[in-house]
Amino acid sequence: MTLKIALDPDSGIAPYEQLRTQISELARSGALPVGYRLPTVRGFAEELGLAANTVAKAYRTLEADGVIETRGRNGTFVAAAGDAAERKAAEAAREYADQVRRLGLSRAAAASLAQDAVRAAYEE
Repeated sequence: MTLKIALDPDSGIAPYEQLRTQISELARSGALPVGYRLPTVRGFAEELGLAANTVAKAYRTLEADGVIETRGRNGTFVAAAGDAAERKAAEAAREYADQVRRLGLSRAAAASLAQDAVRAAYEE
């Protein structure tokens, strides 16, 4: 299996973010199966024409999100925890709900603010 990543230098989106997004989507869709070994940072950077630090930053973010896991010298692999992102999102949503309730906002106001934030995040 070959990992196909298409970076668009004219998109206005940072290369590491394009890389992170594409790997995340491939892993979540199952196109990259659990246990798939990702290329080394240096090798992938060379293949994509990026700086090694750019690929390393994408990998660090993906690991923090639970999408991939690094096993030391053995390499970097797609993580088994496929629903890690959903768990983190649910945790963030609970924290948000607790915070706005403590602030005294109504349920409708809290939902409206959350919808606005999600809309803005996805329209970037």
